[in-house]
Amino acid sequence: MTVILPGRIEIDTALLGTPSKPEAATGPNQAAPRVAVLVPCRNEAAAIARVVADFSVALPNAKIYVYDNNSTDDTIAEARRAGAVVGHEARQGKGHVVRRMFADIQADAYVLVDGDDTYAAEIAPDMLDLLMRGQLDMVSAARCGTGRTAYRRGHRLGNALLSGMVCRAFGTGVSDMLSGYRVLSRRFVKSFPALSTGFEIETELTVHALALNMPLAEVRAAYRPRGAGSSSKLNTLRDGLRILRAIVMLIQQERPLQVFSACSAVLCGLGIGLGLPLILHFLRTGLVPRTPTAVLSTGLMMLAFLSLVSGLILDAIARDKKELRRLAYLSIPAPGCGP
Repeated sequence: MTVILPGRIEIDTALLGTPSKPEAATGPNQAAPRVAVLVPCRNEAAAIARVVADFSVALPNAKIYVYDNNSTDDTIAEARRAGAVVGHEARQGKGHVVRRMFADIQADAYVLVDGDDTYAAEIAPDMLDLLMRGQLDMVSAARCGTGRTAYRRGHRLGNALLSGMVCRAFGTGVSDMLSGYRVLSRRFVKSFPALSTGFEIETELTVHALALNMPLAEVRAAYRPRGAGSSSKLNTLRDGLRILRAIVMLIQQERPLQVFSACSAVLCGLGIGLGLPLILHFLRTGLVPRTPTAVLSTGLMMLAFLSLVSGLILDAIARDKKELRRLAYLSIPAPGCGP
């Protein structure tokens, strides 16, 4: 399995040493980590039993939780029959479900995966071992489609564009920002604010890790087509626009000085462009022509100044919020470091 660490360096998990088992990351006198597999789903009766069975085999010591989000089919019954612990979240949206799971479930490491059986459970032990052995906070699976129906070209292009926006704003480290398959540390989960309501939750997970400069890694994983009877809940256009809006909002919240400085530069450029000819005319003749243009130019310059000042104030507030989040994050031990 290929692993991509921040900085885009690829290494092979064979170089990590001992076999890829969660217990291998613990010392001789140290208890094995508690692992929870979190499966948020809605109307996945055709696939959820296979997902639970596959992860039961791949991670035999893990507890598997399936949280249903108002399914109208037999998802709950199938999950129970397969041996999962079943929960329910009434508020519609994946973000609501993930927030509830993060709040309810206690573990040392969390495997977050979709319930549509498109991700391979076989690589979960390697991802978990990488997290524990490297004391990382997130290991995400970058999807590699095995067919046209598995990872459609439009979804791949949209993901690349949106991931590129996030990397440009927050730094590199994750090439597949919208992956639904991740292994997370306890300190990541318990310091994560989880404000999103829908499919934007993956964006928020990625930005949380990048904004706080958490140690993370990415692995290449096959992305399988959905099985018969399973359909995607993702609306390409509607959810794509919601994810784009979430990215813009997160950039504005995390990087306010850059955003408002850019606005200030645009306003300042317009003000100078409109006002400079008037200033030159005044210096030659002592008269101010086109009074409305002069007023508009003055107003634009005032708005540019206010935008810059707003950016400075909001940047100070954002820095304080980031420090508080960082302190909450540091109050929880790293993976493999005990209680």
